[in-house]
Amino acid sequence: QVQLVESGGGSVQAGGSLRLSCAANRYIYFDYCLGWFRQAPGKEREGVGSIEFGFDTTTYPDSVKGRFTISRDRNKNNVYLQMNSLKPEDTAMYYCALQRYCRGDYAIWGRGTQVTVSS
Repeated sequence: QVQLVESGGGSVQAGGSLRLSCAANRYIYFDYCLGWFRQAPGKEREGVGSIEFGFDTTTYPDSVKGRFTISRDRNKNNVYLQMNSLKPEDTAMYYCALQRYCRGDYAIWGRGTQVTVSS
């Protein structure tokens, strides 16, 4: 069973940057997608991007496009979420999750890492 562990969260001022990491305990094959999500207190969970492992194709919602970048280190089984120009509304718990065949439910989730952006 693959396990995911997020790290890299913290507190930063508006306009700052953070890089989150999602570490898998084993190699993840090409037929998976990994998504990054966030959830703020009292709000629904929101996807902030995903990467498809076959060609490392990434997608982002408009809310973070141009500010967030997902990348992958195949040798370390790590996926990164680089977050620039952070805003207070980016404050949330951030999670990574795996989706087999890049469709259907995200079946495997990490425990999350907290990001707090102050104005």
